[in-house]
Amino acid sequence: MSTSDVPSATKGVQVRINRVTPSYCRVVLDNPPLNLMGPEFVLQMRETVTALENDDQVKVAVFESAVDGFFLNHSDFLANIEDLTSIPQGPTGLEAWPDVLVRLTRAPFVSIALIRGRATGNGSELALACDMSFASREKAILSQWEVGAGLVAGGGPMARLPRVIGRGRALEVLLGSDDIPGADAERLGYVNRALPDAELDDLVDGLATRIASFDKWAIANTKRLVNEASLPRDVEMRAGWDACMASVNRPAAQERIKALLEQGLQNPGDAETRLGYYVGQLGLEGER
Repeated sequence: MSTSDVPSATKGVQVRINRVTPSYCRVVLDNPPLNLMGPEFVLQMRETVTALENDDQVKVAVFESAVDGFFLNHSDFLANIEDLTSIPQGPTGLEAWPDVLVRLTRAPFVSIALIRGRATGNGSELALACDMSFASREKAILSQWEVGAGLVAGGGPMARLPRVIGRGRALEVLLGSDDIPGADAERLGYVNRALPDAELDDLVDGLATRIASFDKWAIANTKRLVNEASLPRDVEMRAGWDACMASVNRPAAQERIKALLEQGLQNPGDAETRLGYYVGQLGLEGER
């Protein structure tokens, strides 16, 4: 196996491509200790998707984490938001993060999310953008937690989730803003399957290897036709991003994010590992 690192302009490598075979790659997300998504991560993800798009040999890319307990986490609320919003729009005409996700979904290769640990906010959005997702029954937790923090999600789950799991269940996930263990995510249809953790790697590797042995033209055109029947329009993705940006500076959101930071958000510990619980406590005092 050879490894090629995606270049980083200012910080260490947070996303890297491990080539298993010429047609099968593993994309490793590695921003310890919490796999937060900051502006640098978005830049590196964009470079990664571009590299995969431009490699005619790649048929399958598996997205996985090198950080224990976290597949991909929420945004970095201590980063300068202008560093994110100043990233130029991508080839789709969308802002940087939704552009990465849309391009991944439309890419002529197959993308598979291997979820072990928390897929919170941005991590859930990445999993939804992938063509398939498989979760550890014991260790995976999915979450669209934004509404509980006074925010609107920016990576398109309002557009994608209803098409995947239905309107009622999508609203349960989005408005409930709670942690969803792997087994429950499978029951909802949020992921393809949740497997015992000991079986997860073999299942994903076997499926990726099998698909990578097939003809790329047939793979790409089958995916294109499924996309035509199932994907949201770009305008829906743009509307979600615009609502997200409008939500960030609202006093209600700032107060709730501040309260979560004071309780340990963005530090290793209980507030990150049980984020759904802490989000659910934010507004209860005023209701009593």
